[in-house]
Amino acid sequence: MTTRLLQRQILPLDRDFDVLALYVDPDEARLDADKYEIGGNRAAKDLNNAAIRQATSSGNQIHPDQIESRTELRVKSGERLSFGTYFNAFPASYWRRWTVVTDVTLSVEVAGSGATVIVYKSMANGRSQRVDSATTGAEGRGTFVFDLSLKPFVDGGWYWYDVVAGDDDVVVSAEWTAEVPDDRAAHGTVDIAITTMNRPDFCAKLLSQLGEDEDLAPYLDTVLVMEQGTQLVTDSPYFAKAQGALGERLRVIEQGNLGGSGGYARGQLESVRKATATYTMMMDDDVVCEPEGVVRAITFADLARRPTIVGGHMFSLFSRSRLHSFGEIIQPWRFWWMSPLDTYSDWDFASRNLRSSRWLHKRVDVDFNGWFSCLVPRVVLEEIGLSLPLFIKWDDSEFGLRAKAAGYPTVTFPGSAVWHVPWTDKNDAVDWQAYFHHRNRFIAALLHSPYPKGGRMIRESLNHQIAHLVSMQYSTAELRLQAMEDVLAGPDGLHAMLPGRLAEVNAFRKQFTDAQLQVDPDAFPPIRRKKPPRKGRSAVEVPSRVSQLITAGLAPLRQLKPPRDLSREYPEAEVRAMDAKWYRLASYDSAIVSMNDGTSAALYQRDHEKFRDLMKRTLEIHERYRREWPRLAELYRSKLGEITSPAAWEETFRPWTEDRTDLDG
Repeated sequence: MTTRLLQRQILPLDRDFDVLALYVDPDEARLDADKYEIGGNRAAKDLNNAAIRQATSSGNQIHPDQIESRTELRVKSGERLSFGTYFNAFPASYWRRWTVVTDVTLSVEVAGSGATVIVYKSMANGRSQRVDSATTGAEGRGTFVFDLSLKPFVDGGWYWYDVVAGDDDVVVSAEWTAEVPDDRAAHGTVDIAITTMNRPDFCAKLLSQLGEDEDLAPYLDTVLVMEQGTQLVTDSPYFAKAQGALGERLRVIEQGNLGGSGGYARGQLESVRKATATYTMMMDDDVVCEPEGVVRAITFADLARRPTIVGGHMFSLFSRSRLHSFGEIIQPWRFWWMSPLDTYSDWDFASRNLRSSRWLHKRVDVDFNGWFSCLVPRVVLEEIGLSLPLFIKWDDSEFGLRAKAAGYPTVTFPGSAVWHVPWTDKNDAVDWQAYFHHRNRFIAALLHSPYPKGGRMIRESLNHQIAHLVSMQYSTAELRLQAMEDVLAGPDGLHAMLPGRLAEVNAFRKQFTDAQLQVDPDAFPPIRRKKPPRKGRSAVEVPSRVSQLITAGLAPLRQLKPPRDLSREYPEAEVRAMDAKWYRLASYDSAIVSMNDGTSAALYQRDHEKFRDLMKRTLEIHERYRREWPRLAELYRSKLGEITSPAAWEETFRPWTEDRTDLDG
């Protein structure tokens, strides 16, 4: 047996106050408002959900100057701090379920007399139990060792420790280790594949972050940057620093814009072909990375019972203590990605810490992990193939389902994370991305849905299409129909579409006013309408469920009538992005609607003839899907191995590999 370091106490070197709550916690744990489960009516559940999100932070804070180094923190005299945090608690249930580790050793080094270390564990329901404690004597220094079993953590639970300073300040550091079989003694290495598109400064800073971390260096084989833009990372003023930090480990590969799937597939292919790294990690170009998370992901994968995909979590780049999701699944009946129902998205650890949030103590099992940070064993790529040629959207989730079907699980691993622009700040349901969303969701469902005709997929697609139509989002509706037509054409053309489909989609949608964005508010005519709103109702009022159902039945009929004459010259309302729901937009004949990112707006205008044409085509194509689903599913499944093979991707990359323009470090 050999001792391996699993995890160490870490602190943010940049002393960013906004992220301190993820590393160290000065507050007490409060579980009283957080019930594990609740029955009753919807109102009772809503009240409980509100209570669960209620902030428990007392406002206690630690000063960034208490950070002595990357691994050491000074606890002030008389102060009590907990390391039961996202980055420093030990996710025992994940190690228990997925790895060969059965016992761990916590070693806490303290310098300061009268200091007490208290070790806790939690159960899956979030309740904590004191495990052990130790106190320094007059000598003022000591290393306390706690041997801890992973046996009680089948369903969930964490280990962590608190430190209480006595009369003197205390400097504390800690490590979690385990005895592992000798054949698991050596750590693996990783190729990091980054796809970049016109984010030169962001990407160069990320490269510097990876290259300058001395603890990550032994694990790093190659950093592969797939340059697909016109604003090159090599032209960034920050690139020289990145190149100096990474040296020969950096490769910049220039190719056309093949989307995220084409960029990551190139990285996967290069990694598989050179076969020198144990793992390939996909990482977005617009993230801030916690390098220790890469090391932890590799260590976890090294000790996994079987080859395992290890994903990281995503925190908001703009509100850095907010977690996007604790794990994601594909709901099989709807075939839609989502967080499990017993979890909460957009969770703010600064308001509600780990120890006060019972739901965070259940182990969350997932179907996939986003490729903003995702480690894949090379052997998995060699067996199941590379990314699907989807450009963007659903490539990561489809890969997770494909790996799962082949016996390779995905684990979204606590303590491995990046900071990324949150999805909520994007408008990808109605812009050009709507085409790729819709097409690729259908492709993934045809490949992996366990239901004969995709479960609710076709019906939900029809419902969403009608919602876009009554919302005057004709460009989105047209793109969704194009997406469905392209799926019907079969999988053989997916590779050929990669270089040019985006330009075709963008050119097509520009003919519609709802896709013509204006930055200047004065670019639109003033708001006018002949009649005031009925009974003075505000557009922000949320109708009841019954009212929404009535609107859903009547709105399509209203769309068949010619629009009001005045609405052809003047918009009837100005609608904020957050209020642009179908049941509001359906009542207007024209409106100025802002975009989610807050930078622009578009003019929506109702066209009853366009509605009639689109509705007819919508009904026809959905009926065709009902008839042809079994045939399509069989076709796509039979071609999956071929279109994800290295050989197929090599052919797609040929225009850029024949005249190779790699820029090695």
